[in-house]
Amino acid sequence: MSFLLRRLAFYLVAAWVAITLNFFIPRAVPGNPVQTILSKYPDLTPQAYKALSQMIGGALQHGSLWSQYTAYLSDVFHFNFGTDLANFPTPVSQILSQAIPWTLILVGTATVIAFLLGTLFGILAGWRHGGWLDRSLPVLMFLQAAPYFFVALILVYFFALKGGWLPSAQGYSAENVSPGWTWSFISNAVEHSILPAGTIVLTSVAGWMLQMRNVMITTISEDYVVAAQAKGLSQIRIVYTYAARNALLPQLQGFGLALGFVVSGSVVMEIVFSYPGIGYNLVQAVGSKDFPLMQALFLVITFAVLIANLLVDLIIVLFDPRARTKEAK
Repeated sequence: MSFLLRRLAFYLVAAWVAITLNFFIPRAVPGNPVQTILSKYPDLTPQAYKALSQMIGGALQHGSLWSQYTAYLSDVFHFNFGTDLANFPTPVSQILSQAIPWTLILVGTATVIAFLLGTLFGILAGWRHGGWLDRSLPVLMFLQAAPYFFVALILVYFFALKGGWLPSAQGYSAENVSPGWTWSFISNAVEHSILPAGTIVLTSVAGWMLQMRNVMITTISEDYVVAAQAKGLSQIRIVYTYAARNALLPQLQGFGLALGFVVSGSVVMEIVFSYPGIGYNLVQAVGSKDFPLMQALFLVITFAVLIANLLVDLIIVLFDPRARTKEAK
């Protein structure tokens, strides 16, 4: 219990530091975001220009830096992220509510699929190391080592442009369906997500497989596994009950950390496919110097990673008896 309390205190401090950095870093970016937004309206009269400048930039320019910081802390605790500058006057919370589900569903599902496939392949490759599945690992590692956008572009070329079987971009066909919990929209969104999800799975499954395979090779040489084999237990029981169960803890720790980065999305993938997720919006916000949206996105990503790390600590304490024994001493 003391371990969890210390870790919770650490994450609270880390959250405060993240919020503080999240406030100052965007303001270190060269340029004036207000001028960038107003440059889109070259025909404004001087009076309209001044009024719109005060309306857009009031939250950024009003008062001292300290007063801006305290106001920002208050807004964060009230989940008020301000107005988006690039899409004025759309609230930032509305953009987040639209982008987060796309990223969570796509990247989250693809991450879970890659983890399950990689773990299963790693168990089999580690148990029968030297077999055909184990020898196929270098091919999968090549896909993981290849540039992310390169794999995505290859999939787009063969399955979208050449074959015409799948759409090449966007989250859904805006001209054919409207967003909503209807079968036409869901099926259309699933069709658009196949190539992005396939890119994530192909480029990440080898990492999960390699980690699980290496831990399995170490585990099967342990005395309790040898004793289980000497008792004449079935191969399936030995593999999954004795070997894989004990080799799974490092894999679960890595999976917990991977879930923390699900919220940030796969930036390159979302750019290649113009997918309307967190990563795509983050790039757009940085390019337009959209302070409110940048700060909100950085904050969401940071807290997702911190919560994931806290969950990993819980996994360690709950599933690893050695950690509980260490804390009891």
